[in-house]
Amino acid sequence: MSDSPSKPFNPYDPAVLARANRAILVGLQRPQETAEEAGYLLAELHELVSNLGVEIRGSVIARLREENPRHLVGSGKMEEIAALAREKDCGLIIFDDELSPAQQRNWEKDSQGIRTIDRQEVILDIFIARAKTREAVLQVELAQLQQMLPRLKRLWSHLDRQRGGGAMQRDAGETQMEMDQRKIRDKIAKVRRDLANVVAQRATQRKQRQRVPLPTFSIVGYTNAGKSSLLNRLTGAEVLAANQLFATLDPTTRRLALPSGRALLLTDTVGFIRRLPHRLIEAFKATLEEAVQADFLIHVVDLASPERLKHAQTTLAVLQEIGAGERPVITVLNKADLITDSLQRAEALADHPGAILVSTQTGEGLQTLLEKLESCAAAKDHPMTLLLPHQQYGLLAKLHAGATILSSRSENEGVWVEAIIPPRLQELCRPWVAPHPPAK
Repeated sequence: MSDSPSKPFNPYDPAVLARANRAILVGLQRPQETAEEAGYLLAELHELVSNLGVEIRGSVIARLREENPRHLVGSGKMEEIAALAREKDCGLIIFDDELSPAQQRNWEKDSQGIRTIDRQEVILDIFIARAKTREAVLQVELAQLQQMLPRLKRLWSHLDRQRGGGAMQRDAGETQMEMDQRKIRDKIAKVRRDLANVVAQRATQRKQRQRVPLPTFSIVGYTNAGKSSLLNRLTGAEVLAANQLFATLDPTTRRLALPSGRALLLTDTVGFIRRLPHRLIEAFKATLEEAVQADFLIHVVDLASPERLKHAQTTLAVLQEIGAGERPVITVLNKADLITDSLQRAEALADHPGAILVSTQTGEGLQTLLEKLESCAAAKDHPMTLLLPHQQYGLLAKLHAGATILSSRSENEGVWVEAIIPPRLQELCRPWVAPHPPAK
């Protein structure tokens, strides 16, 4: 009696789809890393993957003495990981390190077809899901195309057996792959052009903001440190502030009025992360330009994170890479409400000299932060004192619309005004420059 024919593979079968959404995570412990450090990185990968709705059925930390060119890990560890994935009925293996295109192909071949990706693809998938504005969509699309280009051979591996007839004829897979490579390169060129246009628009917006000479501060820091929460608390903005990695991708700028009446511009930027794919740094240069162009940086650090020193180092390294490493930095230790022990607080302040303890939940430290912003903004100010005749109310209206009024007082001889005045209005004001007004 012959065996019944095997059921044809159906990629849309619910069982197949469920398996594809179940994963085994693989962390690496290199010789210079402790088991604790490797564990923290694996926990971070766990959070990243969970953001995509993937079910995690197990994890492994592989001790890596030297990199294996075929699988990154040794053959014995590779077989152990693949066996665990099959045992847990998983269709996905995710590495917390970068895999080369060849290593991905080898894993999928030698693990009997289990899809294998790395941390970079996970981060890219999160960015794809979170991109909302045209700029973010273009930046993510560019990074995705750059990721895809060297991996086309992996995608076309199903055509490996389709050979041509003649000795000089290439196989169908190679021909199709070359066509797809050309299409992707053309698409990359188009996305770059479109992104250049968006960058030009952002530069125009920045110039418009700079017409009023307000000091600019960019909020930077590790993802999920509380940057958007700080912007919301200080300015009343309504930027999404969720307890998840990469909750927001697009920069948001708001005007902040300080207690003295002085104003500044505050910008929230995309968060950083360890092992951020280099292509994403390149793709998001336009977004990160807000940090490069700022007068000051507010570096937000999660005080409650056991990895805060590593997170701070990562942020400073990325800032250095994008050309913002020389900007003056105000360090803010956020989530102070979660750390009440005075010794822990003292240790954190010793690790970050000059930092300000802040809680966006309780408001602790926000007054101190505002005073620091005040002193930094004052250092950039070039205020002018004017005595405007009463008939110059037209000019006074222009100053209220286009300058920062620090004080204004009406006297018999005219209106005393102290203001930070943009260059385009300074010539109109020069005839009325006066010494400081007499005390009341």
